[in-house]
Amino acid sequence: MATQADFDACREAILHGSRSFHAASKLLPRKRRDPAYALYAFCRLSDDAVDMPGASADAVDRLRMRLDGIYSGEPFDAPADRALTQVVRDFDLPRALLDGMLEGFEWDRDGRQYHTLSELRDYAARVAGTVGAMMAVLMGARSEWMIARACDLGVAMQLTNIARDVGEDARAGRIYLPREWFDEFCIDPEAFMNDPQHSPEITVMVSRLLAEADQLYKRSEAGIAGLSAGSRPAIWAARYIYAAIGDALVALEHNSIDHRARTSTHRKFALLGRAVTAAMLPKRANCAEPLEEVRFLVDAAMRTDGVSNTAWWELDERIVGMFDTLNKVHQREQARMTVQIGE
Repeated sequence: MATQADFDACREAILHGSRSFHAASKLLPRKRRDPAYALYAFCRLSDDAVDMPGASADAVDRLRMRLDGIYSGEPFDAPADRALTQVVRDFDLPRALLDGMLEGFEWDRDGRQYHTLSELRDYAARVAGTVGAMMAVLMGARSEWMIARACDLGVAMQLTNIARDVGEDARAGRIYLPREWFDEFCIDPEAFMNDPQHSPEITVMVSRLLAEADQLYKRSEAGIAGLSAGSRPAIWAARYIYAAIGDALVALEHNSIDHRARTSTHRKFALLGRAVTAAMLPKRANCAEPLEEVRFLVDAAMRTDGVSNTAWWELDERIVGMFDTLNKVHQREQARMTVQIGE
């Protein structure tokens, strides 16, 4: 069994590894916050194991061995592994989602190229859509459309990250922007990696990617609004904070070659307040079909037994209020009948 110290270690890892998530996570209920820390800590650990300079070629294989231990109930002696083992047990977290994430890291290791926007969404689905699907599972949202919207949010965040890191990635010898866009503007991708320079053409590419992310952020909103009342503020915060990176990039005239777009601490606090307000908005379903690239995640995360795993105390406050009203009506009716019998 994981201890509180294990979950605290996961929280500390997130504080240094993902400040945007850490800021948003402060709004999560405690019973969701610790599992989310465990999930993100393992994801961060996995990303670092594959992406750090000098990472060995078998890093992904070793991560799969760690997953073997987690899913067999015999985790490696590490806080993130013990904590994730507890999360897998408590939330019935499908292994296919974590395997999908590792496949995306494998693509990074192998230097996979993405020629079309659809191929880039394939990648984003694996390294970030998986996280969206896993967070949906942690929050008890296992219907098809809710998981699809969670994947929309994850993919949107990854596209935002790619738009922000064009220059940094190029200097590391990587290009995530679709290669067909380079062909469209007659830019040699290899020459760009050797000497990344901002240009009107790169501006167009970055703005296209942000526009795609913006559409997915908007699609995700119905899923956020459909979460339990306690979980909504944190996910709204994540949505706003990550989208604000794109806003900062626009302010830099889409120049992610010479600058790194950031969201200031002051801005994050303002967005946390906006998230709390947004959490009060009424639910609205968005049953749009999942992106084709995330369909495998939706299928893996959906419950197949038709039973919701949302506890009664996490039901939307309006539903609880409805039952409370019905109970009061019933009590009044019982009292009236008692008076009539007495007469």
